[in-house]
Amino acid sequence: MTEQELYKLRFPIGEFEKPSHITEQHLQEWIDAIETLPQRIISVTSNLSDKELSYKYRPDGWTIRQVVHHCADSHINSIIRFKLALTEDSPTIKPYFEDRFAKLIDYNEPLDDAISILKGVHNKLGILLRSFSKDDLKREFVHPEYGKRYSIEETIGVYAWHSNHHFAHIEQALRYKGEFN
Repeated sequence: MTEQELYKLRFPIGEFEKPSHITEQHLQEWIDAIETLPQRIISVTSNLSDKELSYKYRPDGWTIRQVVHHCADSHINSIIRFKLALTEDSPTIKPYFEDRFAKLIDYNEPLDDAISILKGVHNKLGILLRSFSKDDLKREFVHPEYGKRYSIEETIGVYAWHSNHHFAHIEQALRYKGEFN
């Protein structure tokens, strides 16, 4: 498999590209994508067998089960990052090792708890994200891994992309039917 083919499998919707000017329409579309992720995941995973939940979306990639558990953990972190940026002056957030999380025992468990987390977190995220003022959207946090400041408005886009990115991974794994296992 070529590097270009592997890249396309890794980033089936491409990488996040921040618009030069973030509009109200961008924000609405992004928040909609975030709010609908739990239901989209439920719609494609609710009737999957254990074998199907073990399908990988690319060689050396995660299984569908790991992707769903990852989304739950990642989006728990996202709501904390948004709240820190709202309540502190340019806080430095704590990164974590996603690849190490994916190897922990709970990533082998059924999806019920991860789905419950996603439903709750995404409901809270929707309420929070739709409440932001123009000033709130400009607030920032520092991501020490990248040495960069991220505004809340950009971060909404990143998490919308993240939601769509991993949903595309689930669909891709199902399309390839375990070819990468």
